[in-house]
Amino acid sequence: MSELDVIQLGREGVWVAVKLGGPMLAAAMAVGLVVALFQALTQINEATLTFVPKILAVALVAVLTAPFMVATLDGFARELFDRMIAVGQGGGIGGAG
Repeated sequence: MSELDVIQLGREGVWVAVKLGGPMLAAAMAVGLVVALFQALTQINEATLTFVPKILAVALVAVLTAPFMVATLDGFARELFDRMIAVGQGGGIGGAG
């Protein structure tokens, strides 16, 4: 396994993390923006008003995107294990064995 393979795996891992966390982060940001606008318009400065809607939105998005998240993680894990097997059969890291 070369350095390029390791870099590619790292890049793919970061991309998987972005795909899994992105929708929840976007939902939290959107709800936070709406709540902040509501607080600014009504001058209500309750600290818990920001957390509860965000938690509910993130939980809802997590439930709705759970099949996509599982499929993405499954595909990445299978690819990772296939590469592990290929490295094992190739005689070790870098082909030395």
